[in-house]
Amino acid sequence: MKTAIHTSNAPVPMGPFSQAIIKGNMIFVSAQLAGDITTGQLVMQNIQAETNQVMKNLEAILKEAGAGFCDVVKSSIFLKNMNDFTVMNEVYSSYFEKPYPARETIQVADLPAHVNIEISMIAIKP
Repeated sequence: MKTAIHTSNAPVPMGPFSQAIIKGNMIFVSAQLAGDITTGQLVMQNIQAETNQVMKNLEAILKEAGAGFCDVVKSSIFLKNMNDFTVMNEVYSSYFEKPYPARETIQVADLPAHVNIEISMIAIKP
């Protein structure tokens, strides 16, 4: 059995998918964009602001699932421009303590709504 997670503290999915799914003790969080639920707009001023908003959205979903960043075991980061890697990495790493989750960062040609970053996560429910 799997359980869908939904919080009003993160953007509504743009397609036929859940914000997250819990299966057993595993939490699979769908990739998040930098949607700001207070304005209904995408945060795209710069990669720092965009990454911060993505992480806030992920945090809200993890919280709704009963977890936090300390429970994340794997992240997948999709960047439109690998030149943004250093700044993105500084923001991303500020949300974690060691040991950091396993991760890959992949440069892609485009992302939904033409954003610059999208991040998904897998966590283990405490």
